[in-house]
Parts: sequence; C-alpha cells; structure tokens
Amino acid sequence: MAPSKAPEIPRVLPIIPTRNNRVLLPGIVLRLQIGRRDTTHLMDQLWLQYAKNQSIIVGCVPIKPIAKDDQSSNGTSTPTSSVSRLGKPRTVEQDDGRKPIDQSELFSWGVAARIVAFKKNSPNEARLSRATYAVTLEGIARFKIEKFVKTVPYFEAAISIHMEMEIDKEDTELQAIILNLRTSGHELANVLSQLQLPPTVLNQLRQMLDSTPPGQLADLFASMIDVSMEEKLQILETIDVKTRITRTLELLTRQIQVLKISQKLQSTVESKLGKKQREFYLRQQLDAIKKELGESDDQEEDDVADLTKRISEAKLPEEATKAAERELRRLKRMHPSMAEYQVVRTYLEWLSELPWEKQTEDVMDIARARSQLDEDHFGLEKVKTRILEYLAVRKLKQDLKGPILCFLGPPGVGKTSLGKSLANALGRKFHRISLGGVRDEAEIRGHRRTYIGALPGRIIQGLRRCGVNNPVILLDEIDKLGHDARGDPSSALLEVLDPEQNSTFTDHYLNVPFDLSNVLFIATANDADTIPGPLFDRMEVIRIPGYTFDEKLHIAKRHLLPKQIKAHGIEPDEIRIEENVLMKIATGYTREAGVRNLEREIGAVCRAMAVEYADAKEKTTPDAFNGNVTPEKLEKILGPERFDDEVAERASIPGVVTGLAWTASGSGGLLFIEATQMAGKGVLHLTGKLGDVIKESAQLGLTWVRANATRLGLAKVSTSNVLEGLDVHIHLPAGAIPKDGPSAGVTIVTALVSLFSQKPVRDHTAMTGEITLRGQVLPVGGIKEKVLAAHRGGIRRVIIPFRNANDLREVPANVRKDIEFVFAKTVDEVLAAAFEDGWKGTNKNLGTPASEDGTFGQQVYVKAKL
Repeated sequence: MAPSKAPEIPRVLPIIPTRNNRVLLPGIVLRLQIGRRDTTHLMDQLWLQYAKNQSIIVGCVPIKPIAKDDQSSNGTSTPTSSVSRLGKPRTVEQDDGRKPIDQSELFSWGVAARIVAFKKNSPNEARLSRATYAVTLEGIARFKIEKFVKTVPYFEAAISIHMEMEIDKEDTELQAIILNLRTSGHELANVLSQLQLPPTVLNQLRQMLDSTPPGQLADLFASMIDVSMEEKLQILETIDVKTRITRTLELLTRQIQVLKISQKLQSTVESKLGKKQREFYLRQQLDAIKKELGESDDQEEDDVADLTKRISEAKLPEEATKAAERELRRLKRMHPSMAEYQVVRTYLEWLSELPWEKQTEDVMDIARARSQLDEDHFGLEKVKTRILEYLAVRKLKQDLKGPILCFLGPPGVGKTSLGKSLANALGRKFHRISLGGVRDEAEIRGHRRTYIGALPGRIIQGLRRCGVNNPVILLDEIDKLGHDARGDPSSALLEVLDPEQNSTFTDHYLNVPFDLSNVLFIATANDADTIPGPLFDRMEVIRIPGYTFDEKLHIAKRHLLPKQIKAHGIEPDEIRIEENVLMKIATGYTREAGVRNLEREIGAVCRAMAVEYADAKEKTTPDAFNGNVTPEKLEKILGPERFDDEVAERASIPGVVTGLAWTASGSGGLLFIEATQMAGKGVLHLTGKLGDVIKESAQLGLTWVRANATRLGLAKVSTSNVLEGLDVHIHLPAGAIPKDGPSAGVTIVTALVSLFSQKPVRDHTAMTGEITLRGQVLPVGGIKEKVLAAHRGGIRRVIIPFRNANDLREVPANVRKDIEFVFAKTVDEVLAAAFEDGWKGTNKNLGTPASEDGTFGQQVYVKAKL
C-alpha cells in the first residue's frame, strides 16, 4: 500500500486540548466552546489570522483520561442510545481554566484540523471576565507528537504526519472485513429507523456507507457510536487501516446488539403498560432487564415471611391480629418499589415490635423500696409513704391498675428524679416524656396514616423503646402544655390518664386498642392553675414544697457535694467542706425552694479548689494543697453574701410591712408592701404590676381603715376623714413580677395603719390572710410554702388566719421551733400582734399557748414548741 498525497500541513502546530470524552478523528467535524485561560491566548492569535481570511490549521489532542473518571475498568462503555450522536457536530464545554494543563496530561496522538468556522464572544456579551470562542474543526490527518516546542502561554508541538494508506484490493481478508463493515452500517441504519429518526439523517447515513473510503468510514462509526475514552484513543493511534476497521467493526456490532436488546425490552414493557403511569413502566422495564439477565429478586417474599413470623411471635390481641393479617394481604399484592409498600411495611413493623404482653416483674420488697427511696432523696416523707402504699396494695392485690401520680412543686425539689427512684424501687423500666411546649394533639395520639411521615404518638413510641407494657412513664412539665389549631394535647391526655379508660387507648396511627392500664404514669408540674380541670381531676396530686435549710444541708452533704467533687476530678479526701460552710452557702448565697442554685454554688467552690489542686500538682508540691474550705475562703471564692437581712431594713420604716406570697412556680416568697402619703385629694395609687384581686384587697383595706380610724386612734372624731387633703400610694416592689390574689389583705391594712400612725411594724414579722369589709380574717392557701419561705428569709414571727392553724402540721418540726405563730380571727388581732406594744382599742387577750402534746386548739397566739 502506498500513501496518498498529503495536504500542506505545518510540521509545528499550535495545540488545542480536548476533554470530556471527546476525540476528533479525520473526516469528522467537532465544535468546541473554548474558555480556558491558556487556550484563549492561542485563540486570540488565531482570531487575527482568521480575520485576514488566512487558512488556519491546528492540532487537536485529547487529554488522557483519569482513573476515577473511567467509564469502565474493562474497556466497555455503558450501552446508551446513539441518537444524539447522529447528524450534528458535537459541542463540548471546556473547563473554566482554574487548573493549568501539564504537557504530560496530553495524549501522544492527535489530529491536524482545519478551522471552518470561528466566532468570538466579547466579555460583555458572554458576561465573563475574558473573551470566549466558538470554533468548528474538521479533522484532516493523524499525527504523533515528537516534542513540545512551546508550553507557555499555549502549547506548540513538533509533529510527524501519518496519512491514510491506500487499500490493497488484492487482500481478500481486508475486503471481507470492509464488506462486513458496510453491511453492519446498513443494519445500524435499519435499527435506528425504528427509533423514529428524521428520514434525512438516515438517507445521509446510507449514502455515506457506499461512498466513504473504508478508513474514513471506520473513523465515522467510531465517533458516532457509544464507546469508552480508551477505545476512542485506541482508534486514534491505530495507523494500520485493517486493524482499525477490525476494531471498529467489533464496536459497531456490540452497539447494534445493545440497540436490539433495548428495543426488545421496550416492546415487552409496552405490551404490559396498559393504563399505568410512568412509575409502573419503569418497574416493568426493570423486571424485564432482570429476566433478560437471568436474575431474580426474592426480597419481597423475604420481607413478607419475616413480618409474618414477627407478628405471630408478638402475640397480638384479636383486633390487632385482624388488622395485621389484613395489611399482610395488601403487602403481598404490592411491588416493593411502590410508595404504599413502605407505608404498610412500617405499620406492620410497629405492630410486631410493640410489647403487647411483655412486662417486667415488680419487686414487692417493701423494705428494699424504702431503702432505695431514702438513699436517693432526703425528706419528702409524704411522697415516699404514697409509693410504699402502692407497693403494699399491689403486693396484696396483683391486678391493681397503675395510679396517676402528679408531683406538684417548685423547680429543683426533685420531682423528675423521684420518678427514676420509683422505677428503681419497683424494678421497672423508666421513660421520660417532656411535654413542655407541646401543642399538637398528634404528639400524644399519633398521626393518622393518611399523612406523609405519620408516626405513633409519644406514648406508643415510649412503650416500643422500653420493650415492656408496664414501665414507669414520667410526663414532665404537664402544666406547660399548649394548644392551637392542630388540637389540644391536654384533652388527648384525658384518655391516657384515666385508669378506667386507658385499657383501650387507641393511637391514631395504630388504629387498634392498646392496654395502658399496667403503665405507672407520673406527672410533674409547677403550677396547678394552668392544668385544665378535667385533666387535673384524673391525677392524684402530691405536693412537694421547698426544702428547709436543714434539709438542704443534708442534701448537700449526701448528694450534691460528692457529685460535684467527682465531676471536677478531685479525690473525695482532698477537699473538706464543713457543715457551717454548706449552711452559709444555703443561707447567704441561695434563697430558692429547690437545690439547683445550691448545687451550682457548690460546683463553683469545687472548681476553685480544682484550680488550686491542679496548680499544686504542677509545682510537684501536692502536699501544700489545703483542701479545707473555711468561711473566709468561701467568701473569697463566691464573693460577699448576696442575701442580707432585708426584712430588718424594711420593717424599721413606718408604712412598710412584710407579707407572704405563693408564687406560680409552686414555691413561697416574701412580699414587701410599702405605703406612703402625700398632699392630695384622697386618691389611692397602686403600682407594682398588680392583678384585679389584689387591687380590690387594697381598696378593701383602705375602706376598713377609714371606717375604723376613730377607734384605732387615727382620727379624733368619727366624722373626721383620715384622708383629708392626702393621697395614698401603695407599692409592691419587684414591679416586673405579676402579683395577684387575696392573701395580701391583712398586710395592706397593717401597712396603712403603720403609715397613718407613723409606727413601724415589729422586726422580723410577716403575715398573710384575706380580710372582709367587717374586719374578719379568712384562710388562704399555700401556708406550708409561705412558712418555709419565711424561714428561709429569716422571719421569726408569722401571723396567719386562725382557720389555717391545722395547715402547720405539714411544716417540718425544726421550722416550727424557729418561728412564733399568731393565729388571728380579726384584723384587730393582727394589729395587736404586728406592733411592738400592741394597739389600743383591740382585744389584749391573746389566748393560751399550745398544749404540750403539740396539738393546736382554739388559741389565738402561740409560740410553737413542736
């Protein structure tokens, strides 16, 4: 074979790199969008030549493929339709030029190409920082790169041209291969005609089959069908025409077989399509592919068999069994790729994993339970007694339904931790559900399965997590439930917390009854007023008041201090905090009902001691570390005491009285009332963010004082007006805190009498009680909490309504020893006890002290000795 005449091709050519699986072959037209920074330098030079109508020849060299971008490790490409490759020159988007191309990345073979079309996009037109070019290339001849003569700012290479060799007509084997190539080309055209290609494209292809030289025809098929990058590069570097045609014939035969299989699968699916949507079409196509490959998928059968076994082992009740069998029949008729399939499967998994009959055995050891409760909590005798009562009755009567206990009290008194202790005492599993801020009813009763992402409610989820049907479930912060347009979760809890109804609790997701009667529900709350009445009625409320200083001392010694020492990495014998220091922390740095702030302050002390201990170890003198915390060292660590004797400061001023209040958090507190007078017209001013009830108490108190002014010695004659030319201003400090309720009635009256008489109230005296227009003192609530708050505040004398005397039985004995109590039936008796020398016009017979056995009789005034 002799080579044909070569066109005028320079032996040094500028190089245009191509990527993205695009390889230019001789006789093929390729369109490129060029935007690389280095290649645009070349295009700028060529654009000037093109503008002068000069013939431009460049070298088109592909970039070698990277291993991770290979389409196939064995050299075969993924079979896809070649329709988009026919009839049109291909367009390739070059990269943005961020990474420069190294000469080692270029393939050693390329194609000399003539620029047949050239277009420049200016930066403003393309909205880019530099110009881009659209260039159309026509391949002429193969070449091999001998060496690079230029790499910056673009590539130029010295090349050796390899022109197409003439065909040896006497080579019968070659002629047979060429005949097979043309025959396969016609077969490809017939296959493509069934894909509804434009007739002009198919006619053009058939004409080219008979008129195109064999070598160029092989290049045409190699660029037209789907082949891998490696296969294209093999065609590019193959100079021998016979070898190249043979390789191309193999690739073309493979492509024809792929198209035939694709058409067969399509016809198989279309015969089954009917009225189903595109999703069904895709599923049938997948089945046909698996059948053609001889593969089978038994996943669906395995899922159904597994679920059937799990449901039979779960021992579902009759109604749940019927629902499970119905859904299993539906599942068998569904294809696994259907959306409904996963919904039904998830539902059956929930049914099979719920503890319908699984439960733990209760520990009926009363002594062990008492020991467990005493070890975990100090005090709280009423709560512990109720828990032991439940255990005792459950031991005697095995079918006792779980009670609904509600621990009501201020924050930090151990309501949540009591639930854990109760579970440990019973030997049951524990699960906590936080209800604070929950507004959606579905959080309790679950979502209906018609919603996307539907799930059971938190009750059912908790049971699944526990794995038994008799755990202790703590409903934390039940008083902070909300409600909106999505429902009222507190109403949904009515069925959950009713022992007579929760045996058939129906979750919206499950839609079958589940027995909750074995669950021991415990609720916690700070404020009973925000709990709806019907829900509050279903629970047995156990009030947990705040701790006394003595109780805080024991809690700090037994629980808080060891916990903080361990948390801060100090050995227990390295730090010593005596009782007097712990008491000083409780009295001088915290005045709370619970012990959270006390624990924080103890933690601050431990942190300071940890610094000293670590410093001593770094200096290799650990013996120099003094872990004894003295009162002086405590003040150095925590600063000066935050709480002083504010009661003594305020009580020394006429018109200032200390009252007792019950806060919304469930704890008691001191309430200071200040009254002053000024020139005016008899107007009463009230400030301090007061509610309507307390405002009425102020009006009532002022009316009583004006009506009794003469008898009290505040006016000379009965016709005198004590407010003549005066205005009265009553203020309750801490103005940002809302205040309401009738308990401040006696305090307001005492403040007004003190103001008009200019006599201060006795030191360290506080009072509470509601008054009537006739001067009667009525009972109020929260006596225990108020007395504990008075004790924490350093009050030594408390005036309370006579009818609240029996409420003192719940006050700890050590608190009753430290406080004098005055029980008043009338306002006169309140005034007699409030001022140092009594009050004229009042009954001076203040009754007899309490009996030695500690019982409270009909006395009015008593110094408690209990």
